[in-house]
Amino acid sequence: MATTPTRLSKPARREQLLDTAVAIVRDRGADGLTLVTLAERAGVSRPIAYDHFGTRPGLLLALHRRLDERHRAAITRALRDAAPGAGEVARVISAAYFACATDMPELNAVSAALKGSPEMEAIQRELTDSYAELMATALLPYSGLAPQALRLRCVGVLGAAEAIAAELNQGRATDGEAVTALTDLIVGGLGAGAERDEGLPHRPGAAANSRYARHAVACPPGGADLR
Repeated sequence: MATTPTRLSKPARREQLLDTAVAIVRDRGADGLTLVTLAERAGVSRPIAYDHFGTRPGLLLALHRRLDERHRAAITRALRDAAPGAGEVARVISAAYFACATDMPELNAVSAALKGSPEMEAIQRELTDSYAELMATALLPYSGLAPQALRLRCVGVLGAAEAIAAELNQGRATDGEAVTALTDLIVGGLGAGAERDEGLPHRPGAAANSRYARHAVACPPGGADLR
């Protein structure tokens, strides 16, 4: 039976409910997460849970956004401290990607639960665009490609990263193998003229691009932060 909830502002209550939802998925899998189980675990009435998320798919979509924001924030933080050079930036992106994939199995579980959802397909396109822009901005100073061509290659790399993550989660690759494979794919996709082994780019205007890239990856869409 739900206890009388502590009075919180609506945004604070939503954050509490999403934190609780993460814990439920971690303990019981995505199948164990419903608006009823969420209300019970959070100690609130069912109408409060329904008021925030409406339906179970609405709850899953909100949770997916929360987890994905944390994922992108981890990559952004890692890029902030990356040494210059295409190989190092690619390695940092790869290591952060797989660290999140293994440290947050809830993200994979929620994604699987939303397969086939039209809303999820739209969100996946949006998130892919966001990740591709983040990667392309960080890698632009080291690539001989035009920005749009580089962004398109980053989209392709993200598809490969998802496939490698599946291999990693199924025990068919080690962390080191996964990071190396993705790093090689990223560096290999930078195009002719990439300064792969140099600390600083040599293309005209690259120094300005480098400064812009470091600012941009420090400020991802949504300003998400790890908690």
